[in-house]
Amino acid sequence: MALSFCTLENLSGGVAIVTSIIGLFPQVYKSYRTKSTADISMSMLINYLICSVAWIIHGVYTNSPFVIYGNIVGVILSSGSIVQKIIYDKHSKKPIEV
Repeated sequence: MALSFCTLENLSGGVAIVTSIIGLFPQVYKSYRTKSTADISMSMLINYLICSVAWIIHGVYTNSPFVIYGNIVGVILSSGSIVQKIIYDKHSKKPIEV
């Protein structure tokens, strides 16, 4: 009975959660460390956020905990990146010299 947890659905769901974390976490960490987001596209971050929210909704309707939990991580990480982008880009703008 212990092997019933080791299904293809559970394995692929676990991989999806791990790759969701791996996908954006290194960028969030690097941005935090360097206090720079100049090379990150805000539209990409917003797209990632919208995509994650859409997947959460889909996961709720299909009763798929892996889709839900993996994309909750995506929402948290992309939201954090968006906040970093707003804060760090605001602080890095230099006045234009005339």
